Amino acid sequence: MVVKIVYINPVGTDAFDKPMKEFLDQYKSPDTIIEVASLKSGPWHTEYYSYDALVIPDVLRVIREYENKGSDAAIIGCFYDPGLHEAREISDMVITAPAESAMHIASTLGDRFSIIVGRRKWIPLMMQNVVKYGFESKLVSFESVELGVWDFHKDIEETKRRLIRAAKNAVDKGAEVIILGCTVLFGFFKDLEKEVGVPVVDPIIASLKYAEFLVELKKMIGWSWSRIGMYEKPPKDEIEKWKLF
Repeated sequence: MVVKIVYINPVGTDAFDKPMKEFLDQYKSPDTIIEVASLKSGPWHTEYYSYDALVIPDVLRVIREYENKGSDAAIIGCFYDPGLHEAREISDMVITAPAESAMHIASTLGDRFSIIVGRRKWIPLMMQNVVKYGFESKLVSFESVELGVWDFHKDIEETKRRLIRAAKNAVDKGAEVIILGCTVLFGFFKDLEKEVGVPVVDPIIASLKYAEFLVELKKMIGWSWSRIGMYEKPPKDEIEKWKLF
């Protein structure tokens, strides 16, 4: 079963597109085809909530574009999960995002988890998602390494040291699983697992595997978004009349 998935970097730069595709290609199922896309303009990171809000309209447009191209799923590649529920409302594709995917997976790998983030700034919005997704009782802590998105791959060894320290703090507090709370932390999970001895969930792998799983459920069984309540679709005539998305 061929599965076409677009991984969307919701930033106005393609700097991460190639390395992220190479990384995801290592973990995809054999019949999965991955395309990585970024936005044509906009902020180069989404560390600020205003930046996060600004990218959502463009994310929705890209999702509509790839749905028209015949993609089976889209991944919104930011741990804030910008536009996740909005995208599911307007699209019949499978839509996943890193935070939701990682928390679902982490909650099955151990009793409670901690999330390692780049900066303290990120925590309040991420905490809102923890509560929204129903995982508040599973969260032990957020641990900040005080590095921005563009810092993680500048000095790999320093980033590893900070991640190891944060992960050990989390395990000491009772975490049985660690989630890396940024998509640009791709590639660090294996070294971290060796140091701390617990599962470490890479969020872009999590979002990929969750997407593949949901596509299989949809194609083989027919399960997809409920259109009653939360994911009720907006009227098609309104979308066309007002030239939305």
